[in-house]
Amino acid sequence: MNTSALPRSEDLSVEITGEQSQLAIVTLTRTAKRNAISDGLIAALRDAFQSLPSTVRAAVLCGAGEHFSAGLDLSELKERDAGQGLHHSRGWHVALDAIEHGPVPVVAALHGAVVGGGLELASAAHIRVADATTFYALPEGQRGIFVGGGGSVRIPKLIGAHRMLDMMLTGRVVNATEGERLGLAQYLVPEGEALAKALALAERIATNAPLTNYALMHALPRIAEQSADHGYLTEALIAAIAQSAPEAKQRVRDFLAGKAGTKVKKA
Repeated sequence: MNTSALPRSEDLSVEITGEQSQLAIVTLTRTAKRNAISDGLIAALRDAFQSLPSTVRAAVLCGAGEHFSAGLDLSELKERDAGQGLHHSRGWHVALDAIEHGPVPVVAALHGAVVGGGLELASAAHIRVADATTFYALPEGQRGIFVGGGGSVRIPKLIGAHRMLDMMLTGRVVNATEGERLGLAQYLVPEGEALAKALALAERIATNAPLTNYALMHALPRIAEQSADHGYLTEALIAAIAQSAPEAKQRVRDFLAGKAGTKVKKA
């Protein structure tokens, strides 16, 4: 597919691939900085996920080199007043919201450092695949700063507030095995296999009905935070909308006619 219309950046590459251009591979390319997240990179991430072609059905987020992301680029940390710091953090929120609340599911392939802002970025993805080299940390507590990219909202939902508190108070580093057990990643694979696994998952996700994927991304997390009676009503409304889509009706007809496979693939 012609990708000339996509935003261009030295910090980020975007490749559209797969049958009918259904997958986007978004790669952090600041390898000399261990993919530390600069203002330029956060803007590039925002622009990339806000500009995905309509043909894309799933995306993979990964990092070139030896690390996914070593976190905030501290060389860009400036003497900001409170107002400037507020707007800087809100800029991160916009960029990471474009990933979590964008049009398609995002699978993150993790390896090496997933630290600080890198962990905030990874937590915005819907599925995380870590390889055996992955390690996680939130060193902001030792640097006199605080998470500002949405980590205080997203990370406790993955591992609980007190586990995040432990990581920030003590500087604790969590390895790949423990990270998968705690919930920082849903999949753990051998060294060097995270991207292949993430691509395989994204290809499978891309075959789902787009409206169902959208409902899972946007409705399910909100339902989980609603009271039970509100959640049941929201669920009923989303179920009615999803099953009314022409593609959903055709898939059900195909299944009933024996035209669709019935085996569930192993993850």
